[in-house]
Amino acid sequence: MARQNVAEQFVDILVRAGVRRMYGVVGDSLNPVVDAIRRTGGIEWIQVRHEETAAFAAGAEAQITGRLAACAGSCGPGNLHLINGLYDAHRSMAPVLALASHIPSGEIGLGYFQETHPDQLFRECSHYSELISNPAQMPRLLQSAVQHAIGRGGVSVVALPGDIAAQPAPEKAVQHALVTARPSVRPGEGEIEKLVRLIDEADRVTLFCGSGTAGAHAEVMEFAGRVKAPVGHALRGKEWIQYDNPYDVGMSGLLGYGAAYEATHECDLLVLLGTDFPYNAFLPDDVKIVQVDIRPEHLGRRSQLDLAVWGDVRETLRALNARVRPKQDRRFLDRMLKKHADALEGVVKAYTRKVEKHTPIHPEYVAAVLDELADEDAVFTVDTGMCNVWAARYLSPNGKRRIIGSFSHGSMANALPQAIGAQFTDRSRQVVSMSGDGGFSMLMGDFLTLVQYDLPVKVIVFDNSSLGMVELEMLVSGLPSYGTTNRNPDFAAIARAAGAYGVRVEKPKQLTAALRDAFRHRGPALVDVVTDPNALSIPPKISAEMVTGFALSASKIVLDGGVGRMIQMARSNLRNVPRP
Repeated sequence: MARQNVAEQFVDILVRAGVRRMYGVVGDSLNPVVDAIRRTGGIEWIQVRHEETAAFAAGAEAQITGRLAACAGSCGPGNLHLINGLYDAHRSMAPVLALASHIPSGEIGLGYFQETHPDQLFRECSHYSELISNPAQMPRLLQSAVQHAIGRGGVSVVALPGDIAAQPAPEKAVQHALVTARPSVRPGEGEIEKLVRLIDEADRVTLFCGSGTAGAHAEVMEFAGRVKAPVGHALRGKEWIQYDNPYDVGMSGLLGYGAAYEATHECDLLVLLGTDFPYNAFLPDDVKIVQVDIRPEHLGRRSQLDLAVWGDVRETLRALNARVRPKQDRRFLDRMLKKHADALEGVVKAYTRKVEKHTPIHPEYVAAVLDELADEDAVFTVDTGMCNVWAARYLSPNGKRRIIGSFSHGSMANALPQAIGAQFTDRSRQVVSMSGDGGFSMLMGDFLTLVQYDLPVKVIVFDNSSLGMVELEMLVSGLPSYGTTNRNPDFAAIARAAGAYGVRVEKPKQLTAALRDAFRHRGPALVDVVTDPNALSIPPKISAEMVTGFALSASKIVLDGGVGRMIQMARSNLRNVPRP
């Protein structure tokens, strides 16, 4: 039996680690690895049109499945294209292994054609970035890379020269059992006792939840019920914590709504659960704050903490629920629930009156109809910019849906590539890309990947012919908008020319039928919806506070708008408030 070469051993280890596919663009330095994939069962090569798409797709797949995902780029410019998507995956804590193919090993350091130093370039967006310069480093180096990505949650990068990949793998190389799942982490007994005391001593407790509450919905609800705490969330916490939540007071931050801001500022103990919410201007500085997080480096980097707790949210709350004294006074909770309902009532009609006749179409209306028509277990991928606003305010989580975006890295053009990765995990599951026209056009070439693999992704383009969020940022800063206008083609016509289903919607009365037809279509589909670029109106007078950028006062004025079906839940929760 012939000895394996390094590339074959590399691919075998990925398969053992649970990798099902590798996204990338072929190139000569990648040839040994791509050929090894061709000959190996259990893994496939996914050809995309741009390596940035490969990294975004791998990151999305990892977020959907919880398994290690992989992407690759050929030497020099090929693997450099990975970097933006890898930054996003890393900041989303998505376990991704990136193969950065390299120039011939004997030419490294001599200014060879396409030479870069990938082991150095990717260090800032990875937990591990190393060069295989000798076959003897295999398989230990790759095994270490895999376990860094899975164990620490994020990206590992392996740089591999093409000539090394083609060489024979070392004989009798030790391949140890791979760690493919992360353990639960329970805080120490001392931290639990301190946290119990703080909670028992507090009269008004508020919970603020992020993506670290994934899998802990039941524990959060039990805890909130025991201590009569309103529950707010960050954008990345929305899909995990907002549904079936009788204590919901909305979202804080730039895109926030409801009473989350008030609840976090009017309590006397704020408990941050699994959130690295970056906007400290929205966090209080005059209340006691406790933070619970699985990543110790996150503790205290946004707020001054009275107690830092290193552990899983679920394990921490399980310990707390068995020990904290149930509170009887729910006046603070009820007051926040009423504030939340009143706040939503004040804005819910902003974009619901005569929307069926408004042209150009209100994007809020598009998002609301999309939310109603999409499947109960749909995956939404959301472009950065105004699509974040519509997703935050109109998509209704239910415990089955997923909402993925570049919520920490904030990259444009993420939605379509992430939809590719999400759809490959399950072709029968509905995947909807909420794409802005700016983001879609930036990586539009990979719409062809949908067609090539017949992926049934539904791309909804919010086509306002502008970079809407950038324009808003300029105006809020007191600057005239400049360089933000796009001259767009008919995106639906481009989709049809590519061999996909495409329809353009210019009138509100056409929208529902167009979305239904696209959802019924078996293959890839694109709906180009011409939307109102002025959907978020700017106050006629720019205040001094606005000149400083997205200050709290500015954002509360600028971003007041509709909130979709969330008002229904707020009203329902309010009906459950006991009457005196």
